[in-house]
Amino acid sequence: MEVVNILGCYASVSGIIAAFTIASAPGRKWMVMAFGLFLTSSLTWIVADFMDSVNAIAIQNIDLPVVNAWGIYRWMRLPAGNH
Repeated sequence: MEVVNILGCYASVSGIIAAFTIASAPGRKWMVMAFGLFLTSSLTWIVADFMDSVNAIAIQNIDLPVVNAWGIYRWMRLPAGNH
């Protein structure tokens, strides 16, 4: 199996797990961890896209880590009772 395929599999599976976790809204600690998982998924997609010479999709995916970092920041600043 090529490295690009391994990265793509990780990015897919971790993105799905993160999406289900966020959709279930389990609380602040799990939300932050899910956004962190989304962040690694997004960064992995960018690396895999550039390695596979799919530059247009890689450039499109560059905004996803920014959105995920914003989610982490937002949930970490939220008071403990507001989730």
